[in-house]
Amino acid sequence: MHSSDSGRPEAADAAPVCPRCAHGGVRTVAHSPVPGVWQVLQCARCLYMWRTTEPARRTRREDYPAQFRLTEHDIATAAEVPAVPPLRTR
Repeated sequence: MHSSDSGRPEAADAAPVCPRCAHGGVRTVAHSPVPGVWQVLQCARCLYMWRTTEPARRTRREDYPAQFRLTEHDIATAAEVPAVPPLRTR
């Protein structure tokens, strides 16, 4: 996650929270090729993914657009997500 003024990752002791659903179960799925530049994080509940260098509106719950926020109830009662169709052959 970012500190609001520097754009750099927050201290390691600050547990990341999902910007979309406020869940605390966030894991790191990738690191930048240059150590310490960015990470890709993913929420275990809603599966939202973001890079730590993205703007606050994508990385911080308080700045995430309200119309796109989810609650635990929203996720539990959501319609089934359709499967990705197979690739077309050329």
